Amino acid sequence: MLDDATQLLADTSDFGKHLKLSRVLAALRRVLLLPGGCAAVRARSAQLESAGLFRGTDWAQPQILIPSLSTGSLRSANADTVVLETVSNLRLLAVAKGEYVHPMISAEHANHHLSQVLAMNLTLLFAPPTEAERAQQGRMAQVSRELLRHLVEEIGYEKVLENLVDEIWRILRQRPIQVEPVKRMITQIAVARTNPDIDLGAAGLGADRLISSLYGTTEACREDPGVEVYRARLETMDDSALAYETAGFARSMHDTGLVSPYHAVLVRFLLGKGEYLLGEALGLSSTGRECLLCYHELVRRLIADAVHVETAQCIYGIALLLERGILYQPPVAPALWRQLALQLSPHSAERLIQAFGPAPAPHSRLLAGMLSVLGLPLGVGQGDNPTCQSARALSMWAYNDPDYLLQTLAWAARDDEVVMHFEGRPISSRDSAGGVATKLPVDLDPVSLLVVPHLDRIYAEMGRECADREGDPHRWVNPEFHGWWSGRGFRINVDVATGQLTDLDEFLRHFYASYHPFHNGNQPLIHPQPAGVAVTDSAARFVGWHAITVLRVALDPQDRMRVYFYNPNNDSGQDWGDGVVVGTAGHGERFGEASLPFEQFASRLYIFHFDPLEPGELASVDRTELDRVVGYVHRSWGADRLPA
Repeated sequence: MLDDATQLLADTSDFGKHLKLSRVLAALRRVLLLPGGCAAVRARSAQLESAGLFRGTDWAQPQILIPSLSTGSLRSANADTVVLETVSNLRLLAVAKGEYVHPMISAEHANHHLSQVLAMNLTLLFAPPTEAERAQQGRMAQVSRELLRHLVEEIGYEKVLENLVDEIWRILRQRPIQVEPVKRMITQIAVARTNPDIDLGAAGLGADRLISSLYGTTEACREDPGVEVYRARLETMDDSALAYETAGFARSMHDTGLVSPYHAVLVRFLLGKGEYLLGEALGLSSTGRECLLCYHELVRRLIADAVHVETAQCIYGIALLLERGILYQPPVAPALWRQLALQLSPHSAERLIQAFGPAPAPHSRLLAGMLSVLGLPLGVGQGDNPTCQSARALSMWAYNDPDYLLQTLAWAARDDEVVMHFEGRPISSRDSAGGVATKLPVDLDPVSLLVVPHLDRIYAEMGRECADREGDPHRWVNPEFHGWWSGRGFRINVDVATGQLTDLDEFLRHFYASYHPFHNGNQPLIHPQPAGVAVTDSAARFVGWHAITVLRVALDPQDRMRVYFYNPNNDSGQDWGDGVVVGTAGHGERFGEASLPFEQFASRLYIFHFDPLEPGELASVDRTELDRVVGYVHRSWGADRLPA
């Protein structure tokens, strides 16, 4: 039946293939549910592709597929999506094994892609379908699991876990605030580690390092004894033994960016000791230690209220907050005392309980989240929400104006309202007609969870204020929304009315003159600046407009000029096609920064701000370099935006 449907699809003209496709998909669903179904489809994958199964979809270009996106496809409630993802992976397995010579992807590339797909979806291997999966996917939930079992039999666990460990480290180098997905992946590795039938090979050492960062950081908790047993062990330790514990936890925390639940037990225990051991447990330098000594009463209260086993991750935020020295800014310490005494509104408390559960109390959960945001301002993520503008604002305030962030959080959490001003007129989040997000976000850190809905509505309201103005509304909204340091000067290279490229050369020369040290008198960027990029996929096709923050421009260790920027997307390491791959480590990036060579960044930029009062002329950029940037634009998002 499958062979007949495939042949019929192959014999049909391109114009009519979509009419025959449903029959092939239905046959594939039935075959994949049978014992040995994956092997049967794998053997027919070349014929299925040749017949046109993937025509018109991203699966038709296997070289651009992104392994992390397989997670959503394999869990999709749409059975056809599950089938296409499954068949695509079986096709790649045939390529990897030399059974199918594909013109677009090599066997090595296919094997690497599949090992990453397995790494991203280990949960499906180790756990049966949840109630939600059974309700949404029905029997298709088993198809995803059969696919992964078939893949792992052919590829083996060693390569899979090696890729998973590499992926975890890649994410951790970006120091995200929300690390629950990473912790779940590490837990999956820990489960695999206990299975005697699974040989981890060389990946075992890297896996053990990650597992120990959470479950066995020091000798006293090596065998993961449970927090009560560990607390009892601390009671019997002298200062020398405690110093050994503090050193182990601090080293692990700063090395990985992860905090063990046992670390929370230790830090709370040390509140009864002196500041020296507390500073050691936080891994502080002389800068952080002096800040701790100066504000020891405040820090102790913050730890007592915020640090619990469930919120252990905020210990890293406290350590980095002290290292940043922001408590020395006069408004910050009083604002933190206010936060300690803040009464949450019933709505705010309920939102936090719905997202994170009742323990610890919502007040403690919010306090812990706030400490993480202040410590890791570049770790704020927008989640699966179209709210990059609001996430960027939170990050920028935590980075550049922490007392304003604390004020905004107090308004949102206590009053269920945030009021900002647009050109002198107050705008209330309570009175707004609505924002970009169509539903309340739930996959955010505690601070973003409460503040982003208000910011989203205010940002949209500011946009509506500019609806009748000519040009892009960001020109007026960004400085009013983000802060006085956002340049009032504004450049855009797209005609808003038509979407066509306009004045590209002048735009680029102006950007070089404003931001490139070799063209602006070697003036470093003083304040972070909002900017907009045209995001493209790995095939360099336009995906959408995205808000980012330009942080600095400097030479990297290879003496290449790079733009370092903040991307509110949850993972900054993206392939934007045509050789434009965003770096997150290895090019002089600080934790949380993304980076690109200057000309590649310029090729994806479509709006930027500058100070119109700064003296400067259009940069005399070498024509060859300018042509390279223009070439990047024309080969990617600007390909269909060229003026007639």
